[in-house]
Amino acid sequence: MQHFQRPEWVDEAEYPFRSRLFAAPQGNIHYVDEGEGEVLLFVHGNPTWSFMYRHLIRGLSDRYRCIAPDHLGFGLSDKPEGLSYLPQLHADNLARFIEALGLKEITLVIHDWGGPIGFSYALAHPENVKRLIIFNTSCWSLKGVAGAERFSRVVGSPLGHFVCRTFNAFPRFVIPRVMGDRSRLTPEIHQHYIRPFPTPASRQATWMLAKALIGESDWLASLWDRRARLGGIPVQILCGQKDPTFGPDKLARWEEAFPAHNTLAFPEIGHFVAEELGRDAVAPIQTFLTTHQRHPGPA
Repeated sequence: MQHFQRPEWVDEAEYPFRSRLFAAPQGNIHYVDEGEGEVLLFVHGNPTWSFMYRHLIRGLSDRYRCIAPDHLGFGLSDKPEGLSYLPQLHADNLARFIEALGLKEITLVIHDWGGPIGFSYALAHPENVKRLIIFNTSCWSLKGVAGAERFSRVVGSPLGHFVCRTFNAFPRFVIPRVMGDRSRLTPEIHQHYIRPFPTPASRQATWMLAKALIGESDWLASLWDRRARLGGIPVQILCGQKDPTFGPDKLARWEEAFPAHNTLAFPEIGHFVAEELGRDAVAPIQTFLTTHQRHPGPA
């Protein structure tokens, strides 16, 4: 176990978990591993980290083993210069992480870019994924979706690169804009999303994933084309309907793909569902986990 010095800005009362490190080929991945029992693996997106899942980890780790890594370039993980930071890199490292820890019969909890990153693992290893819990995300090409194309074009441009790296724009400005109720994002909590990126060089990953929203359309389409491999898996969807990007239309697509879904829609919640719902998400997830015990096996 490598020694890890946690930054002083991390509020131990909000995030009271032991920090651990996994040595990926490109750098150290920070993660938390709390509790015992069935594995719940929380996969975050852009520009968040395992901190976003803290309420679920605290509320479920008395009955489950809750594991939440920070992708390279995010949270408390290393942020080496010169990496692509494309979603395929994170997907490869997630697969390495799961294999190295020997995780079996996993329930994947996915959000934002954590959707395709986790979905990629599930498609490659359907026999090892017991359930899916889906927050606002998509795992298909967004080409032709005007809002997504405009966002990716603007943020992925040289000007967007400058703004992201110079002003830490993604966590500083984008997170509040896609919250359903901005009052839920207190200044203290907001700082936990801003401070993982203290220097321009440390902010490359946030820009790359914004650019990849359209740039990696072929990879995303290849994931969705294989979705039938997971057709029998129990799925719970928790959708924040005030999300301007991943709202009701994306929910309908998930529901069509997984007819045996269990859906909870929240009209006043925005994109960062786990952050906004907080402890209120624990009970419905617990109910889903206890109700759906069957492992369907590979499709």
